Amino acid sequence: MFNFDRTKIVDSLARTRNSFFGQITTLFGGSEIDDELWNDLEALLIQADVGVETTLQLIEQVRKRVRQEGATKPLQAQAILKEEMRNLLGGNTPSEIDRKRILTVVLVVGVNGSGKTTTIAKLAALYQKQGQKIILAAADTFRAAAIDQLKIWGERVNCPVISHQSGADPGAVVFDAVKSGLARKADMVIIDTAGRLHTKYNLMKELEKLRDIARKQVHAAPHEILLVLDATTGQNALSQAMHFKDSVKITGVALTKLDSTAKGGVVFAIGKELGVPVRYVGTGEDLDDLMPFDAEAFVDGLFEE
Repeated sequence: MFNFDRTKIVDSLARTRNSFFGQITTLFGGSEIDDELWNDLEALLIQADVGVETTLQLIEQVRKRVRQEGATKPLQAQAILKEEMRNLLGGNTPSEIDRKRILTVVLVVGVNGSGKTTTIAKLAALYQKQGQKIILAAADTFRAAAIDQLKIWGERVNCPVISHQSGADPGAVVFDAVKSGLARKADMVIIDTAGRLHTKYNLMKELEKLRDIARKQVHAAPHEILLVLDATTGQNALSQAMHFKDSVKITGVALTKLDSTAKGGVVFAIGKELGVPVRYVGTGEDLDDLMPFDAEAFVDGLFEE
């Protein structure tokens, strides 16, 4: 299991905590539970990018439990709110990528500018710390800059990068990367993919092709399809996620730039509306600033003073 530094995720939530969720904490500092509290809570959650649908369902469930459990004090209602928030996020324990196989293949998708390539490097560094041998694949061949960027990060994390020239067939890169991973007895191959939001049809076909090429070499590959989203884009991130979910079978989300936004509530919208877990969160710009997501630490971090 990962060594989990709870303070990092708490610190990364400073902007969110000091804005909307700070106001939510103040709401529950009153003496009674009334309609005004619920109305103000609804407005603040929506402003924090929790999303309208998720907010309404969350408040409905909290009010229901408040009635059932006979809660009369705002702090009791706040405790119930925190429990339901954790439930929305689907658990309390950070999860690792399952590596019980000869080679794990991870396909990383996301739009340009989301922090995808940087996240790949951070992910490699994270698993290297556990003694894993990682190979990176530059399958975003549509942009020469993307290939160069991944090579630079590969040098920084001391990972080999399998690449072809700009404009080459991404499938050929995946084939060579998986072949290299098997030959070098690597533990994991992490594949960067094109960050263009083409039409859903083209996106699906391209990613299906990459998946099929990997699967012919390693059983059930890719074993993870990780979607990278930029937390600062709020509900736009959720819209992007829906596009990718319609096209490929996403297994998890890596949410970048959490420390740069006051609207960290988008995590709940992703958990509820996308239906896949947030697996990692970016807490800063350094290589070790990618953390396995922990729902309990995240929710507590929103309310800590």
